[in-house]
Amino acid sequence: MSRLIVVSNRVNPPADAGVGTAGGLAMALAAALREYSGVWFGWSGETVEAFSGQISMQKVGGVTVALVDLEEQDREEYYDGYANKTLWPLFHSRTDLALFERSFGEGYERVNRRFAQTLAPLIGPNDLVWIHDYHLIPLAAELRRLGVKNRIGFFLHIPWPGRHQTTTLPQHRELVESMLAYDLIGFQTHDALEAFSDYIERELELAIDEGGITSPGRKTRIGAFPIGIEAEDFADLATQEVAQQAFERVRYSQAGRKMILGVDRLDYSKGLEERFLAYEQLLVDHPDWAEHVFLLQIATPSRDAVQAYQEIRARLDGVSGRINGAYATVDWVPIRYVNRGHRRDELAGIYRAAQVGLVTPLRDGMNLVAKEYVAAQDPEDPGVLVLSKYAGAAEQMQDALIINPFSREETSEALGRALAMPLKERIARWRRLMDGVLTDDVSAWRDRFVAALKSDPRHAPVLLPPPPERMANDG
Repeated sequence: MSRLIVVSNRVNPPADAGVGTAGGLAMALAAALREYSGVWFGWSGETVEAFSGQISMQKVGGVTVALVDLEEQDREEYYDGYANKTLWPLFHSRTDLALFERSFGEGYERVNRRFAQTLAPLIGPNDLVWIHDYHLIPLAAELRRLGVKNRIGFFLHIPWPGRHQTTTLPQHRELVESMLAYDLIGFQTHDALEAFSDYIERELELAIDEGGITSPGRKTRIGAFPIGIEAEDFADLATQEVAQQAFERVRYSQAGRKMILGVDRLDYSKGLEERFLAYEQLLVDHPDWAEHVFLLQIATPSRDAVQAYQEIRARLDGVSGRINGAYATVDWVPIRYVNRGHRRDELAGIYRAAQVGLVTPLRDGMNLVAKEYVAAQDPEDPGVLVLSKYAGAAEQMQDALIINPFSREETSEALGRALAMPLKERIARWRRLMDGVLTDDVSAWRDRFVAALKSDPRHAPVLLPPPPERMANDG
């Protein structure tokens, strides 16, 4: 019998459904592997003096994991360097923050080669291999060099940049050509799929037809596979004891005020500074909301070793402090800014307590926080989702108030509309959003991708459905 072998940079399945951070890759992959027998392979997060390739096998949260340690130089060049200082900003349209250093690229190639050498002996003849995200783009090419002939799929969780941005990357052609070693490449959105297709056709001069990309010796199929959450489980989680306690604690602290909620990893791509300024604009334009609303921003620190992250944290500290200093009264603080993570079951209760969910990334592959916020709502009294059009989720969630996060006035107006929205409209919008979250859940995402990877490309090409019909949105 074939197994599913999942490969990602970090391997961190939560021990139970209530633990873990908001959204993200770990929850989705853990859910996929519980359904299929298989192994989750990746870096342990630990470093050793010399790379040995020794694998540590263990069972975590019902998932078999295979962990390998890296050298400190690997971490600096591959993870902190090429992955997070080069590819992450580039793929999020921040070429101004991208660092192109030759040693980073060398470390990236070295670690992908080491991963391939360590992983190859684990792969059985009929296993499906599913590789995830920007850290491991060349991994299939390295496995092919070692003689691995299995079906190998790749899924990119972050955006794919436009062609002109991609070409700023030194050796961009070699990186993209390595992707043609995959049998199937999946993207979150049609927008990312179109950007990748444009690069393939105009830079590599390869034709794309209904079956995918034809290159010497291989047919690589491509498609959009929007990721979801464990929607029913998360909705149920929002009614459980831990979530209910969090809900009651937050509602007590609201003291009758309305709460706007943001939940994000602390990252420059999330639009947090723009969000704070848009909220300040709301207070300027609608002084009657003063002391009747507040913004709770939960921003979990990450990648502290990267200078750009240190800078965004310092700027957010300054902006939130300035706004609070200018507008706060003795018994009201306009922004509650929290720099620590929360359990998912606690977050479910916090989501449920918020009258507005504010999700305003400047660029995002999907953003599962938007879907978690919807799933956690009380059907009788749901909150309103305000969502950036640059989040991948916006393709599916047109009943949110869709905004341009670069415009503080537009975001401020949407916040005012959300806070004042009548119950009947809130319920109607929420029902349509929830229907989509339930339909396009993590199981649908997993099953679509695995079925496409299993299928014979000669007889079952990936069909690329048109993007969801855009509805007029006056929000």
